[in-house]
Amino acid sequence: MLGKITKSTVEKLPLNSLIWDNALIGFGARRQLRHVHYLLRYRINGRQRFITIGRHGSPWTPDTARNEARRLLGLVASKVDPANERVRSGETFGAELTRYLDRKRAVLGPRSMIEIERYLTIQCKSLHGLGLNEIDRRTVALTLAEIEQHSGPVARNRARTSLSAFFAYAIREGLIDGANPVSGTGKASEGNGRDRVLSETELTQVLRALSDDPFSEIIRVLILTGQRRSEVGGLQWSEVDLERNSIVFNPDRVKNGRSHELPISHQVRSVLERQPRKNEWVWGCQWSSWSEPKAKLDKRLNGMPEWRLHDLRRTAATMMAELGILPHIIEAILNHVSGHRAGVAGIYNRAKYQADMRDALERWGEHVAGIVG
Repeated sequence: MLGKITKSTVEKLPLNSLIWDNALIGFGARRQLRHVHYLLRYRINGRQRFITIGRHGSPWTPDTARNEARRLLGLVASKVDPANERVRSGETFGAELTRYLDRKRAVLGPRSMIEIERYLTIQCKSLHGLGLNEIDRRTVALTLAEIEQHSGPVARNRARTSLSAFFAYAIREGLIDGANPVSGTGKASEGNGRDRVLSETELTQVLRALSDDPFSEIIRVLILTGQRRSEVGGLQWSEVDLERNSIVFNPDRVKNGRSHELPISHQVRSVLERQPRKNEWVWGCQWSSWSEPKAKLDKRLNGMPEWRLHDLRRTAATMMAELGILPHIIEAILNHVSGHRAGVAGIYNRAKYQADMRDALERWGEHVAGIVG
């Protein structure tokens, strides 16, 4: 589309549309999802290039962006490639990450978005101030090594996957040239980490190292319920029914897409009742900052062998079985659609075992209280 780029035309741009200014050749504006970005198309050394000037809004208005486009075209006339002149704030990893996450949010579920945001926003924070063209394979490799050192091999591999997808997007959008800088970096061996079950002594160590901060309270609920960290970390007051002594997870909050009504023991109820109601979130926010508080907790554990938060779920299931709780009740508590609840049995057996689940969780809660002393 060709026309005059003004505040009015920019703000009325439809989704995924592009307008080229009819007065300044090469100056354009494009809407992607919620935002409009000013860009410049130019040719240098026989090759057409595109660069982003910035997002519409302070400081970029049609006039300021047009002036910047004129300045950059002046560089082109002097045989200087504007892409190599300097790193603009709009071309840093952190600035482009915001736009990338906005785009992903439209196509991914809440659970997947929490994971991607955690790895790219928190784990890869050291990259945020770097220009996209500054980030090479060595930079990525050093970042991944640091993640592995602080959070383990699984976190390294998940961050690597998220970074690779981000840079593939940047290449498609013409933000960087050449190969994906994640290509060629190593994947860490995850070993048998998925089989880790804490011993009773180790579980006692963890429980005694907890304090009264929100992260510690989340860990207590993870141990007492065996739920996934994303489910407990994102717990909202609307999901807590203290009259019925239950937590009700909607289908979009759980891995298998089925609503899950979880009875709560009096130990879990005590944790919930002492939380101040600051907003919609039980812990004051949708919890996503796992690495730093987990590292601090590990320091208080005096050299306990490496463990992950997901090990608490496996540990709870294993120890409940050792208490004599039946497998199908444990699977109902974990919201597993497998084993005793898979296949035809899972389709036709609609029993929710609420009374049995409640009794099992009370027994498990009493056992946890007993080992802490």
